[in-house]
Amino acid sequence: MEPTSTKNKITARTFIYVLLAIGFITAVAQPFQKKQTVKKVGATSKPESATNSKTLEESKQAFLKAYTVFMSPRCMNCHPTGDVPLQGDDSHLHAQGVQRGPEGKGIFALKCKNCHQDANLAGANMPPGTPDWSMPPMKHRMVFQGMSPKQLALHFKDNNFTGFKTFNQMIHHVETEPLVINSFIPLEGRSKIPMSHEEFVKVVKEWIAKGAAVPDK
Repeated sequence: MEPTSTKNKITARTFIYVLLAIGFITAVAQPFQKKQTVKKVGATSKPESATNSKTLEESKQAFLKAYTVFMSPRCMNCHPTGDVPLQGDDSHLHAQGVQRGPEGKGIFALKCKNCHQDANLAGANMPPGTPDWSMPPMKHRMVFQGMSPKQLALHFKDNNFTGFKTFNQMIHHVETEPLVINSFIPLEGRSKIPMSHEEFVKVVKEWIAKGAAVPDK
């Protein structure tokens, strides 16, 4: 049978070993914890609010670029305040007195398709055309004329204004709609839109992806 004094020595020795092990683990862990803390709040990190603010500002700038397209005559002439489309670089009232109509295709015998054929007609100041030429329908008139960047951005975020249920539908429209694409095709006697269709789609996507922020004015 082992003497009591020997047992006490073993117990004391084991206790000392445990304390030493705990001390070693604590000493190793503390610098690692400090290092992790420094990594999270170091000089290279950015506060989340600052990052969000930068992203939203980039969104606003993207919309301002797209706004130059929305307000160009080739685009805005079909988005007037009234129900008569506009014509030319000076955006005068349509010479034939055509009106929007419930579906945006004219009324009675004065239909848009009477002059706007399935493709652009050759020659200076001749009517442009696509297979489904029209204005926006009466229920979603989508007025651009007279809108500030702030007003237009707010309207684009209202699906009662656009008729689109999601921003993805808006992207699909600006990316694939023949009427939109046609606006970027140069016409004799008419000014060009200030950017390519590809650039336009890119800035619209950027505006949406970065928060669809509304410009300040």
